[in-house]
Amino acid sequence: MVSPFALPASRLPRWLLAGVAVMAVGAIPVAALLAQGSGPASFTVAETGRGYASLQAAVDAIGNREGTVLIAPGNWNECAVQREGVVHFRAVEAGTALLGGKACEGKAALVLRGRGASVEGIVFADLAVDDGNGAGIRLEEGPLRVSQSWFRDSQQGIMTTNGENSELLVDKSTFTRLGTCENSAGCAHSIYAGDYGRVTVTRSRFEQGKGGHYLKSRAAHIVVEDCSFDDANGRGTNYLIDLPNGGTGIIRGNWFVQGRDKENWSTMIAIGAEGARYTSDGLVIAENDARMVPGLSRSPAFVADWTGDALVFGENALGEGVRRFERR
Repeated sequence: MVSPFALPASRLPRWLLAGVAVMAVGAIPVAALLAQGSGPASFTVAETGRGYASLQAAVDAIGNREGTVLIAPGNWNECAVQREGVVHFRAVEAGTALLGGKACEGKAALVLRGRGASVEGIVFADLAVDDGNGAGIRLEEGPLRVSQSWFRDSQQGIMTTNGENSELLVDKSTFTRLGTCENSAGCAHSIYAGDYGRVTVTRSRFEQGKGGHYLKSRAAHIVVEDCSFDDANGRGTNYLIDLPNGGTGIIRGNWFVQGRDKENWSTMIAIGAEGARYTSDGLVIAENDARMVPGLSRSPAFVADWTGDALVFGENALGEGVRRFERR
């Protein structure tokens, strides 16, 4: 299986190449698992060393405690629902453990509603459900940290419900060929965060979207730093970042490319387009690079704002035809 971290160098800025180069999963050594039997179990609870035949059984064994599920290399047609406790899902070797094709509760490969969770080094692929919201991860309760993971060829990558006092953090992860607007439930996106308190996305890559937005967040606070949004090979996509209800925070040091095949090309970053629930006063937009693929004659806004709030613009490098700002 091709590693999700073997991305085309021609599409990545130097800072992102450097981040990808140092990725490594701090998992328990494989040798420690092999020593427990004739071979590593598919799903092992690290704290007890006990292996399980299904991902759900391993999660249930942790129960209301805190524990780590180690996932062995392989393409697993498995899903799990976390109902309690704090569960860390970790690939034994980053990029070699795939959860694909099976969605629990008609939602996602991982449905999380415990006291907290983390996901590290796992590939999520080929997830689709009837309402069009099939995701790698459905976050329903508790804080979540995702790192070094790849979400591809599904309706959504990560989707959250509402949780105003919680947090979603995504770092060093890749989102490929996600999104759709073809179902009755509305559009799906690479990341769709509800009113989830704080959303932080760093050192991650979004590419080849198939509809909807690349990152949509209804949270009160947003941080997007050192990411790339490469829409060059997108199909029927909309905004690169959508903050439909406003919000404060930072959008800094990112690389944006708008592609040819757009459902809506009018802006790259949209703020408050569905009504401002939160103030956007002080939202910092700085040190970004934004451009279109060569040969386009359109003139999108880099940022379009519906709130009328006091945004803070730093220096941003804008390519030919890209307008800095538009008030709507």
